[in-house]
Amino acid sequence: MPFLIKRIYESAEPSDGKRLLVDRLWPRGVSKERAALDGWLKDIAPSPELRIWFDHQEDRFVEFRQRYLMELNHDEDKQVEITRALALGKEGMVTLLYGARSPEINHAIVLKEFLDSQGT
Repeated sequence: MPFLIKRIYESAEPSDGKRLLVDRLWPRGVSKERAALDGWLKDIAPSPELRIWFDHQEDRFVEFRQRYLMELNHDEDKQVEITRALALGKEGMVTLLYGARSPEINHAIVLKEFLDSQGT
């Protein structure tokens, strides 16, 4: 499956394919025009409780990954949006957009790996 991840603050490119925001909250300072979204999958993001607990602390990322994968596997609302993302992935490139500052510790990394594993 052709999934990429990218910060929403980076410019939209034709190579992005379909652009999906995968954050529950709208990113600060980004207009809808600049975002150039093809969809906003709010429910695919980590639960508010998990997001608050994680707080983008590097030492919590391993446990965050495990907890988020549990949510992805068992939350019905997430399953609906996973199905939508996978269907778009079958049509071509999909870029998962996130607002977190760190490119190394964020939920989009986990989500991409999860979606990639569903396509095999």
